[in-house]
Amino acid sequence: MSIGEAARASGVSEKMIRHYEAIGLLRPARQENGYRSYAAQDLAVLRFIRHARDLAFPLEDIRRLLALWRDRDRASAEVRRLALSHVAALEAKAQALQAMATSLKHLAAHCHGDDRPDCPILDELEGKHP
Repeated sequence: MSIGEAARASGVSEKMIRHYEAIGLLRPARQENGYRSYAAQDLAVLRFIRHARDLAFPLEDIRRLLALWRDRDRASAEVRRLALSHVAALEAKAQALQAMATSLKHLAAHCHGDDRPDCPILDELEGKHP
């Protein structure tokens, strides 16, 4: 199947399919005319990548997960370790985002939001601490 058909079947854009090929996550066959040809296994890989990206796994972790997925003699302990490491990173990011939201709420609460030019939000962004 063509790249357009693979994109529709997998839910991954043509641009991202080309990117995944360029970085070695996907290796579709090439026809004599140079066009890519996607098989059922390529679609399975694309769906795997899409689901991993939906869970915000970084590409290097996806590379490791794909290798583990392809290795039928793998130990599930490594998969679990990668998943739990990613959970910790997501939780740290969530805490950082919550701290940012709290800071912005505080700044917004101290901004008059009227016709006056003084604004603690802009002062903070400039590096002036109110």
